[in-house]
Amino acid sequence: MRIIDLLKKDAIELNTSAASKSEAIEKMVSLHRKAGNLNDAEVYTKAILAREEQGSTAIGEGIAVPHAKSESVKTPGLAAITVPAGVDYGAPDGKASDILFMIAAPLDGDLHLEILSRLMVMLMDADFCAKLRAAKTPEEYIEIIDKAEAEKYPEEPPVEEKKEEGYRILAVTACPTGIAHTYMAAEALQQAGEKMGITIKVETDGSGGAKNVLTKKEIEECDGIICAVDRNVEMARFNGKPVLKTSVTKGINKPEELIQKVLDGKAPVYHSDSADTSADEGDEKEGFGRKVYKHLMNGVSHMLPFVVGGGVLIAIGFLIDTFAGNAGTDSFGFTNPVASVIFWIGKAAFAFMLPILAGYISMSIADRPGLLPGIVGGYLATTGATLASPTGDDTAVSGFLGALLAGFVAGLLVNLIKKAFGWLPKSMDGIKPVFIFPLFGTLLIGVFMLAINPVVGLLNSGLSNFLTGLGDSSKLLLSIVLAAMMAIDMGGPFNKAAYVFGTAAIADGNTWIMAAVMIGGMVPPIAIALSTTIFKNKWTAEERKNGLVNYLMGLCFITEGAIPYAASDPIRVIPSCMIGSGVAGAVCALFGCACPAPHGGVFTFAVVTNPVGYIVALIAGSVAGALVLSLLKKNKNKEVKAK
Repeated sequence: MRIIDLLKKDAIELNTSAASKSEAIEKMVSLHRKAGNLNDAEVYTKAILAREEQGSTAIGEGIAVPHAKSESVKTPGLAAITVPAGVDYGAPDGKASDILFMIAAPLDGDLHLEILSRLMVMLMDADFCAKLRAAKTPEEYIEIIDKAEAEKYPEEPPVEEKKEEGYRILAVTACPTGIAHTYMAAEALQQAGEKMGITIKVETDGSGGAKNVLTKKEIEECDGIICAVDRNVEMARFNGKPVLKTSVTKGINKPEELIQKVLDGKAPVYHSDSADTSADEGDEKEGFGRKVYKHLMNGVSHMLPFVVGGGVLIAIGFLIDTFAGNAGTDSFGFTNPVASVIFWIGKAAFAFMLPILAGYISMSIADRPGLLPGIVGGYLATTGATLASPTGDDTAVSGFLGALLAGFVAGLLVNLIKKAFGWLPKSMDGIKPVFIFPLFGTLLIGVFMLAINPVVGLLNSGLSNFLTGLGDSSKLLLSIVLAAMMAIDMGGPFNKAAYVFGTAAIADGNTWIMAAVMIGGMVPPIAIALSTTIFKNKWTAEERKNGLVNYLMGLCFITEGAIPYAASDPIRVIPSCMIGSGVAGAVCALFGCACPAPHGGVFTFAVVTNPVGYIVALIAGSVAGALVLSLLKKNKNKEVKAK
């Protein structure tokens, strides 16, 4: 699209007069209305004035380009006036403006930004501006613009040609939960690619499965691949290609830098059959801690559906039995026939939690051959199998700790087995990953778990008994700490550490811990949303608009909604959110709230112990966070006007 496609003759008025800035705005809005660009001129005028409150759109040297996005815009367009006598538009150089363009853009898309950038570049040419000032008719005015734009921005190749050329850069994004970071990183990489003029395609490996999947042809023809991931994704398809593997956070914050590294040939070539995978080196050498975290998060992300689905169904069984008057019975949760069906289905789903956790940790370390040994090791942790009692011993159930250990040990054992059988001929490559590696891996991890279950079982029982026996003051302190941890990095290691601790506690019946964890994760987005709604002078118009979405994200237990605000002002936002989450955790503990479901936010309130107290905790924490944040934030509107 070109500038002349948006500028109609009816929207141009040359050699006019305007006594003030408001009169100039009124003239241009009237031209937009005349050209049929607006549904509601009054609403659009308010949008223009709101933009001017943030700072004058006059750029100096006699030029002003007011612009706004609004739901009142029916068709994107331009209006233009020339004012020989000039009008005071608040230009930074103090000069009156005599060439004015007004851009009207709908809410969907950034068309006004693209046209604005083109206009501003072209208007820097003094000869071009002189020709505009001298134009006598709208037709001549349009012709001057068309000629200048054609010289400055030649027609680009049609979209069909670009598709045939393929993509220079490919990318994959994946975060542990596959909810927020995954798509934020994808958006950042897409925007950076467009800005740099690089064709890029991004595959998102989110909670709903992989979307925009990279094809074999695209992989073969691309210059390189960026893997901005915090858990393992399918890598064998990238064998022999330059792969830059990094964290999903860098995909969000440093997309241009990542793209440039691939273009500069700084991405190492990935070899899927190499014991020391170069993709793990990426743009920087991965530390031991990050590798452990990545493998753990791969297990947690696959475990989540089993925990959430099973936990909620079990909780619904308790809820139905409560309504049926069966609370306190020996078979509470499955006394009523309907409750019993739902309860035991939930129990079945929940029983897979630890085997799946261990299986996918192992698979993250050793690829697919590690899946079976990991799952078997996790299952043996749940049964408490020992050398003396292979069928299981209740005193040796190693639970969450045992499953974690099983996952990591199984993965390492399978990698050792791969090396041990490295002497086998190439003709055996097809049978090794589906028979030899899983077979010996399962046998070895089975013997290992039978040997260590009694010891780890004691540790697991000791931790469970300790948490169960905590006094009110200790529960209060732990609830505050865990809730505050959810707000430190909003989806990062601290947040995930608290969350994993909460899910592990559910398996042992300490559901009060999960209540503090979930309420702590819900507070940051809601606190920010409240601040942007109530204390509007502390935020820009864009921040206020985006703040409304955070109400929904917070209620759905998506802490990551607070990340853009934390990234732009971490010194004020993060401490404020931690205080708010800590307050929520404290109130939650004081009311004795407990939550058997590990995810779902407001949708799980029906199964929470003392739901009214839980709602009070959420409100108290959100209000406290919003007040502290608004107290610390500076007045944005005053800052803008001061400039």
